Amino acid sequence: MLFSGSQEDLQQRTDLADWFIKQPGFDQITAVGHRVVYGMSHTKPEVITPALIKELKSMVSYDPEHMPSEIALIELFVKKFPDLTHMACFDTMFHQTMPVVARTLAIPRKYKQRGILRYGFHGISFQYLTEQLNLLNKDNTANEKVVIAHLGSGASLAAVKNGQSIDTSMGFTPAAGIPMSTRSGDLDPGVAAYLMQQENLGPEQFNHLINHESGLLGISETSPDIRELLKIRDTDERAAEAIDLFCYQVSKYIGAYAAVLGGIDTLVFSGGIGEDLPSVREQICHNLGFLGIEVDNDKNLTNADIISTGNVCVRVMPTNEALMMARLITRALTTDN
Repeated sequence: MLFSGSQEDLQQRTDLADWFIKQPGFDQITAVGHRVVYGMSHTKPEVITPALIKELKSMVSYDPEHMPSEIALIELFVKKFPDLTHMACFDTMFHQTMPVVARTLAIPRKYKQRGILRYGFHGISFQYLTEQLNLLNKDNTANEKVVIAHLGSGASLAAVKNGQSIDTSMGFTPAAGIPMSTRSGDLDPGVAAYLMQQENLGPEQFNHLINHESGLLGISETSPDIRELLKIRDTDERAAEAIDLFCYQVSKYIGAYAAVLGGIDTLVFSGGIGEDLPSVREQICHNLGFLGIEVDNDKNLTNADIISTGNVCVRVMPTNEALMMARLITRALTTDN
């Protein structure tokens, strides 16, 4: 849920709080979880205090797309429900285990000291899927080297080794990695300099370009929704190119993470695209047979739990970020007490 800070958005936030009060069982609620994009070095959910809110406000320049609305919603709920415990769950928590080599950007070291690193996002989803794999696979060797593809309107991949994130496609911001519905994904820094010089784009305009005008929408010039593009790919070259680029980049990251992990035991598809679009999964896996990734056509078409025939187990798994947040908050409160 995104809010831009307008008067209309303030009303929406207030309406949400009023709706919350009216829900059955509200009087039994003791804690509220808030999903926060940036968590810097936080490795677990944290109780929201004035000090934490101050810290979050210091991160607004890192992600002006999400942080202002998230902070505004937190402040409203804290004010509206002062007797409840408010907890922040950070999308970056799961990726704190990434090694230095995966977190470091090749720019002057002084910027690293200012917090300009690869953080990775979708961490709550990746943690949920990792824990579900542990429940599903009695043979834990199948979970040693896992690639998870969280593919939705926002999309990213993670390399997970023995339950810990060791690399992920998103970086300093959620705009990095593979192309998404309206986000560019990885971009040559020279493109930014060129557009700012030749097109007179300011920082805000460039930020809007890579977050809201790019990706599938930018390439197809038709729609950010890959489902709509699939309907016209045979008659619209631009739609076909957008789909091909998306699948190509996902395949490329899977190959890269096979190198990072030293092979792959399990490949997981999740998110709206990953769970529901067999043709996209098939195209992504088409040239990955050399890694032991082979897809059974009939199982793939029915979105079966396991769709593979090769040495690598290929799973289709729904994610549940809300449930994962509830688990994480419960663990944190139980441990603290």
